[in-house]
Amino acid sequence: MSSPNRPARLNRVLLALLGFVLLAAGGFALAVHFGVRHLLSPDSALVPGTRQPSTLVLYLVAAGAILIGLLCLRWLAAQLLVKPKTHVLRFEHDVDRGRTELASGTAIAPFLDELETYPGVRSARGNLLGTRAAARLSLVITADQDGDLAEIRRCLDTTGLPRLRHALDLESLPVTAEFRVNTQPAAPRVR
Repeated sequence: MSSPNRPARLNRVLLALLGFVLLAAGGFALAVHFGVRHLLSPDSALVPGTRQPSTLVLYLVAAGAILIGLLCLRWLAAQLLVKPKTHVLRFEHDVDRGRTELASGTAIAPFLDELETYPGVRSARGNLLGTRAAARLSLVITADQDGDLAEIRRCLDTTGLPRLRHALDLESLPVTAEFRVNTQPAAPRVR
């Protein structure tokens, strides 16, 4: 089964690889400096000769630095824009008579409130993604430590999702549910 959050896995792998390369380079520099490795003399020149590099080399280095900087900014922007894009659901049967629009967050808010009342559920978040023709639901359900995940899933499949599909007038609604178990003891709830 593939992870629902592939960018996070890629980010962890890239950050680990970058960290390993930087640690190795720093360790190599320290080993050469203190004479542990005798590959280079500590007082030798970094590059042969004392001439200034050609102008083309300086331009290429500057262009490479700018490219790396822009890629780093792009990566940072991707981290800040993690929330998937939601859409407005349009219920159009006759465009000449008008149209009805419903924000996807508003559409699933009662469903999420109902989901939080299920036994063992501490909190629920979700996003309704895509258009009305190709809608899909992504859920993150935090359950109590002693919550029965199978029972929560059964209630979701038999009660919550059919009611949501009926309310939105959808034939099918693919769902991705991520369960998280809270290890903190549950505080008493007042209902």
